[in-house]
Amino acid sequence: MSDDLILSVVMGSRAYGLETDDSDTDRRGVFVAPTAAFWRLDKPPTHRDGPLPEQFSWEVERFCALGLDANPTILECLWSPIVEVITPAGRRLRDLRGAFVSARAQRSFAGYAEDQFRRLDPAAPKWKQAMHMMRLLLSGLHLVRHGEPLVQVGPYRERLLAVKRGEVPWAEVDAWRASLSAELTAAPCVLPDRPDRERVEDFLVGVRKEFL
Repeated sequence: MSDDLILSVVMGSRAYGLETDDSDTDRRGVFVAPTAAFWRLDKPPTHRDGPLPEQFSWEVERFCALGLDANPTILECLWSPIVEVITPAGRRLRDLRGAFVSARAQRSFAGYAEDQFRRLDPAAPKWKQAMHMMRLLLSGLHLVRHGEPLVQVGPYRERLLAVKRGEVPWAEVDAWRASLSAELTAAPCVLPDRPDRERVEDFLVGVRKEFL
């Protein structure tokens, strides 16, 4: 692992509880570029791949900005049940996760699921993509109702895996999708109207000072 990595979690099927014998291990992380690197005209990268297979990391500022916009992937990273690397700064970030959630998630999760739905061909659906569309709707609905995304799918595992295997007729999948989408749009939201940008910014400034 890189020395600048402050948080690395497992995502994908192993975090969701949807793994099978041939599942990969998807890793997502947060790294911190040296503060002095931002003084130059050429700025540090906002993200990077590797070094492990199926590993992707964001620079901390980019991660925070996406989180404040209620990006589903970022929010689920903060609630991943499998943490492989965490430094004191990473622990502060994880402890701050409640500051990122807001009612914006009601739109962002629904929007991401709708984008996936538009890319599916009912005549020849990509069943794995259909499964993840359903999982995303379930996660978003749990978030607006309970204040945190549903990462570990628990009781939905078998039904979602049946969708992935193509064992559920498309009409049934579409009906489930429509029902969850309607619930997500209409659900009473327990989340604040806006994220706590000030707390997130205080964290970011502290990290920049630490890496100066």
